[in-house]
Amino acid sequence: MRTVTLLGSTGSIGVQAVDVLERHADRFRVEALASGGSDVVALAAQAASLGAARVGVADASRVGALRDALVERLGSAAAAAVEIVAGPDAASELAGAGSDVVLNGVTGSIGLGPTLAALRGGSTLALANKESLVVGGALVRAHLQRPDQIVPVDSEHSAIAQALRGGSRSEVRRLVLTASGGPFRGWPAEAVRAATPEQALAHPTWSMGPVVTVNSASLMNKGLELIEAHLLFDVPAPDITVVVHPQSVVHSMVEFVDGSTLAQASPPDMRLPIALGLGWPDRLDPVVPGCDWSQASAWTFEPLDESVFPAVRMARDALAASATHPAVYNAANEECVAAFLDRRVGFGDVVATVETVLGEHEGVAADALTLDTLAEVEAWARARARSLLARN
Repeated sequence: MRTVTLLGSTGSIGVQAVDVLERHADRFRVEALASGGSDVVALAAQAASLGAARVGVADASRVGALRDALVERLGSAAAAAVEIVAGPDAASELAGAGSDVVLNGVTGSIGLGPTLAALRGGSTLALANKESLVVGGALVRAHLQRPDQIVPVDSEHSAIAQALRGGSRSEVRRLVLTASGGPFRGWPAEAVRAATPEQALAHPTWSMGPVVTVNSASLMNKGLELIEAHLLFDVPAPDITVVVHPQSVVHSMVEFVDGSTLAQASPPDMRLPIALGLGWPDRLDPVVPGCDWSQASAWTFEPLDESVFPAVRMARDALAASATHPAVYNAANEECVAAFLDRRVGFGDVVATVETVLGEHEGVAADALTLDTLAEVEAWARARARSLLARN
């Protein structure tokens, strides 16, 4: 039985992970849960269902409400036995406690601290928080204690990890990341720039949190995934291709030097890569129903129109520029997405502002990278993005 710490438990990834863990209680024992603290009732319900001994909240002001919710769920005596860890470092403290598996489902670059803590603690890191790798790639790689310590949970990178079982790394010609194209596939550039939050959040195939969904609409998410794929699999950015696959059934592919391509296909359900991240290298049974091969279906693939969706090109440029340009790419985007969801700027301002901030960043060499340096770079990128957005 593996012990598990689940970070971001009340978010989209966390809720689906809880479902997997509840249905495979014979395989996993949940030691700790952590969330931001916005929904302590849900967090208490998860702690009660999974029997977690420790619960963390980033917002320390929510401790009293969490304790009350635990009492209501468990009763006074049992609730008193649950340790509550609170404050901005709560997730990192829990992540570093040495569980067999730490699933990092936190959204945003705040996931970097817990990622490093889990690696230092020797845990296998099931990583759904792509931003921590994008922001601190060199630091994350420096903290690895073994080559297989990170198991990707993004559907695309999970697909690549599975396909790579079919050949050696030296036989890989390129990685092919698939993108649904989001809700604006086929739209002219003018219409995309004028899109509303409601339109951006109407993803055709995936149910995700608002930030990830907006990133998918702009293809910024695919840029982040390209950076992540480069860091996870040591494949040069020019050898990572993005293709649009609207059906979201083929989650990514690996092309080998002999011309063979291995693709991983399954219905678009995040519980599958989550389960594989928890159980790697073993597969859990059951997780989700497979594709229905008795029904006629068609899968299509088309090139990405980078003139309408330049985010992927920008990600390649960021990787080529310096060790800190990917952090700027992510931080500026987080600020822009928040402003867009608040209706303070238009959709077209998101990618345009990120590109401007990237162009102004001077960059820091990888050998000079520290957590403090990254914090300074991120703070500058966020402030610069806010300044540019205010003009709009």
